[in-house]
Formats: sequence, C-alpha cells, structure tokens
Amino acid sequence: MRRLPHPADFSAPPAAGDLNRWAEADRSARPARLGRLRARFAGEGIDAYFGSRPEHMRYLTGFILEDGEDRVAGNSGRFIVSGDEVVVLSDTRYRLQAVAQAPEARIEATTYDLGATWPALVKSVGARRVAVESGYVSHQLWMELQKAAPEVELVPVSGWVEADRATKEPAEIERIRVACAVADRALASIVRRIKPGVSERELALALEWEMRTCGAEALAFGIACLAGPNAALPHGSPSEQEVCAGQVLLFDFGAMVAGYRSDMTRTLFVGEPAARDLAVYEIVAAAQNASIELLGASARGERAAANGREGDAAARQVIEAAGHGAHFGHATGHGIGLATHELPSLSRMATEDPLPSPTVFSVEPGVYLDNETGVRIEDLVLYDTTSRRLEQLTCFPREVVVVGV
Repeated sequence: MRRLPHPADFSAPPAAGDLNRWAEADRSARPARLGRLRARFAGEGIDAYFGSRPEHMRYLTGFILEDGEDRVAGNSGRFIVSGDEVVVLSDTRYRLQAVAQAPEARIEATTYDLGATWPALVKSVGARRVAVESGYVSHQLWMELQKAAPEVELVPVSGWVEADRATKEPAEIERIRVACAVADRALASIVRRIKPGVSERELALALEWEMRTCGAEALAFGIACLAGPNAALPHGSPSEQEVCAGQVLLFDFGAMVAGYRSDMTRTLFVGEPAARDLAVYEIVAAAQNASIELLGASARGERAAANGREGDAAARQVIEAAGHGAHFGHATGHGIGLATHELPSLSRMATEDPLPSPTVFSVEPGVYLDNETGVRIEDLVLYDTTSRRLEQLTCFPREVVVVGV
C-alpha cells in the first residue's frame, strides 16, 4: 500500500518576509492596474468607475474587508476611480484602516446614506458618466444615486476588473501556490486520524485547525467533509455523520494566504475500496487527466490556444462515454485568486476566447450518484503560454489513497 502523505512532503508555511514582500508587490502593481482600468474610459465615454466588490477594493486601492465584513460595512470600502484620482469611502469605523491601507487614495467620509453625499462626490472628480459594477450594486442603491444626482449618468458595466484580474501577476501566483501548500500539508496532517467512527464535523474542524495554525490567515470557504452517500452532495456541509469502513470520504477545502486562495478536492477511501466507488474514481481521474492533457498541450504550444469550453468538454466527454453524463452537472473548473470563484471559467457556458495567460484555475470533474456515493478530484493549475507550461499547484497525491486501516 502506498505510504500516506506526510506534512513534511509539502512546502513550508509563509514567513513574515514573504508577507511583507507580497504587500510591496501589490503597492508596486497598483498604478498599472489602475492604468488598465482607466484605459477603458475613453473608448466607453466614461469619466469614472464606481466599485463595490471587496476583491476589487483590495486589488485597486489596497483597502481590505475580511470575508463577510462587506455585509456590515455599509458604504465603507466603496471607491471611485477617475482619470487622475482614487477616492475610497469610509465611515468612522474604518477611517484609520483606510488611511493606512490606501495611502495613495483620498479617503472620503461616508455614512449609510450614500445618496446624501453622492452629488458632491461625483462633482469632486468631475464625473458626468460613471461606470457602475451593476452586478454588485443593489437596485435600491442604483435608484438612490440616480435620484440624488439625475444629471450624472450611471452606466452599467460588468467584467472590467474581473477580466484584468484573470491574468495573474507573479506575486499573485506565488501566494496561490503557497496557499495550495498550506492546504496540502493540512490534509496530510489529518489523514492518519481518519478512522471508522469519527464524524465529518470532527475531521472538518481538525482540518481547519491545521490550516489556521500552519500558514492560513483564514479559510478560502467553508470546508466540505462528506462521507459515503453524503459525498453525492457537491457542496454539502459536514454533519455528525460518522465515517464508516468501505465508504468514500470527500474533502473540498482551501486556505487563504495574504488574500489569495486555494481550492482542492480529494476523495479518499476508508478501508478497502468498494468496486463501484473505485470504478467511479477511475472515470473521474481519467476525465481530469483528459482536460489537463488538452490544456497542457495548449500551454506548450503543441496545439491551438484552448478556451474554457474546450477544457470542460475534454473532461465531460470522458464521463459521458462512461455513461455518467447525467451525474456531472457542474463546470469542470473556475479561476481563483482574491475570490474563490472568478474568471476564467471551464464550463459549457464559457466564452470561446482563448484562456488568458498566465492564469490559475481549477480542474475538478466529478460524478455523483444520488444517495449512494460521490467522487470529485480537484487541482489548481497554472496555465502559462509564455513559459510554455501547465504546472499543477496542488501537490497532494491524486492517486487512490486508502485511510483508516
């Protein structure tokens, strides 16, 4: 039997020097990021861009709201980028934080009533047509801003900053790679604790502890730890269900390091694998390999530049040929970075534009048999046509891993 992975098999946690270096890389990159956004203004007849998405706040201004904090921050962190200025809104709770994190921006006092200050705000940056992140601004706020300054045209836009963020800078890739190592090491730290009788929730808590105490500032998202029939829930949550011998055990989890996230799924076998589960695993592994091989050939220049639909189709065709097409309903992959799900997409709905480069995305086909079992294998890969490589950033073994014996 293959040796179980050990934490020492994976890279060490980030050091304080790494965190400082990445913060400086972001500060240095911010003018170019803003420049790429402003380059859109003239062609679209736009005077300013009004943003509210937390990932965009951090990417363009440096202001950071922790996961979920945007739901209680009111208008703090919303920002305006004009042709020559960046304005960050902050109420009294976040003022000192905004001053420290966004030193190049003008910090403007705000309250929960943005409409009251909106006319003066847009006038101060000389804006008559303002691009608005329409997917992240409520209809109520949109109407308030229109009423407050009817002479200012609000122009709905989407995907401007998202498309720019899809192409990753070296320091962004480095953080995702380190976040992957934190997650790899955490799973390796708990595999020997997996025994029949332990609950899903106990294992999820142990995995969270290992990530938080060994390099992660936070979880990338809530951990899924799902045993046996529960593994048929692609985004299920851990319960008091106990692990049993002869079942699969699916983990879907990720770490956050300096704002950047990892995402991996491993389906382990508790004791001797059941023939049905092993057969499904082999189909999913073959599907993932098919997508990775196509994307790797594209990255190396051995075939035409691939797009997200092709990356999805390569995996989906394998699963459909095995008779499980109806049991694979989600996309094959998604981009990742400051958000767990971002561009580019590997799905049937993806664009036919070539994948950006360099970029990072997941490859995660799965097969789910209702009330019986589920298997997903997910890895993050770096797709880089300039260096002609497809690098697997998730390093925990993809081969069959048997635990609990």
